Amino acid sequence: MNQAKSYFFCGIGGSGMLPLACIVRARGFDVEGSDRSLDQGRLADKFAFLQRLGIGLHPQDGSGMRSADQLLVTSAAIEETVPDVQAARRLGAEQITRPNLLARLFNAAPVSVAVGGTSGKSTTTGMIGWVLHELGLQPTVMNGAVMKNFVTADTPFASALVGEGDAFVSEVDESDGSIALYEPRIAVLNNVTLDHKSMDELRGLFLSFVGRAETAVLNLDDEETALLATKVEPERRITYSFRDPSADLYGSNVAEEPLAISFDVLDRKSGETVPVRLSVPGRHNASNALAALAAAVAAGAELRKAAEALAGFVGLRRRFEVVGTTNGISVIDDFGHNPDKIAATLDTLHAFPGRVLAMFQPHGYGPLRTMRQELIDCFAAKLGRDDVLIMPDPVYFGGTVDRSVGSNDIVEGVRAAGRNAEHIPDRTQCGERLAQLARPGDRIIVMGARDDTLTQFAADVLARLG
Repeated sequence: MNQAKSYFFCGIGGSGMLPLACIVRARGFDVEGSDRSLDQGRLADKFAFLQRLGIGLHPQDGSGMRSADQLLVTSAAIEETVPDVQAARRLGAEQITRPNLLARLFNAAPVSVAVGGTSGKSTTTGMIGWVLHELGLQPTVMNGAVMKNFVTADTPFASALVGEGDAFVSEVDESDGSIALYEPRIAVLNNVTLDHKSMDELRGLFLSFVGRAETAVLNLDDEETALLATKVEPERRITYSFRDPSADLYGSNVAEEPLAISFDVLDRKSGETVPVRLSVPGRHNASNALAALAAAVAAGAELRKAAEALAGFVGLRRRFEVVGTTNGISVIDDFGHNPDKIAATLDTLHAFPGRVLAMFQPHGYGPLRTMRQELIDCFAAKLGRDDVLIMPDPVYFGGTVDRSVGSNDIVEGVRAAGRNAEHIPDRTQCGERLAQLARPGDRIIVMGARDDTLTQFAADVLARLG
């Protein structure tokens, strides 16, 4: 970190940018930023929160970049044609990517815990952060989602926590290859499945990731992660599983509830069995919890105390978040956007009776091209005979993009597999259709990523039902 410079975040409202900006500001640096959503008059509450932290906001027209002493922070989504980037070039200001800045902070921490994997990163990061916080370790936590445990009237967008302790917990991203920047003391790997990159690329990135760590926390229930575990020395790994009794932490006696789940965990090293009860549902969250417990143990915590702390974890915003129930119909807001996440959400819903009406908004045309067949296969396998999938066009906030594969391609594939699916390009009309279809006992699930307005959409659907 450069004490002489101020930091300008281009795209400051993004899920990865906002918490990092908050951490940098909390450490005493001058922070400013811009965002397309701010210019479009959207998400006013989020930007008001940043301003209350003393962060200056500007239009994304280059006017906020005024001096070569400013350091421009950009995400992978920011293109060279953005006026802030052009202004930085003219001024001779230094530019750094979001993951590079995060890596500088993270790698300097004495107890660095990095959470990687295709799915479950944010929840596992939140769980670890909450456990270490409850155990009095005062961690700093960098998350891509709002951690409801840390939300207060003053911090409604608590996707970051700034603590005075040695621990720095962060989710790390493989989609842009930036996972290679991090040097974790503890590396957590939940799973390796197709998302943004080919499987061969992912295998190389994740093997290098766990290879750099002092301790690797590895999920033996995921086939790809289990293969990577064989390449890590036993003394450098902690494994967890619900299927393999040889795992260091072995979960059993799983009992699901509509909004909770419980299980027992055996510490193979000590022989102790500890009960765990979560206030979030789904077997995928039980797996995330095992990962969090293993990471806490690797950081020096006692398993029983970590499990007791985890019982107080109340989840993340937009991770199977129940918006409300009216006339016997529940509306749920969820981050599901790739086949693995969508499958976990639908499995959680189908653990209990009731028809599912799913609205899935793709988070871009690129991901649809990459995951086209996998998304079709996922919905074909996980939707029930009476369920209905409704898809609007992908979210689009500007820039150049190849639109050769769209939502209709997914819908046609799902329909060909014998499931109910509709393509309704306009999202507002999707909401009208959901309200028209819904009947008592149904669960409406709103799924998608990289668009905070989905939460308001879910609330609007609930209001229509009333």
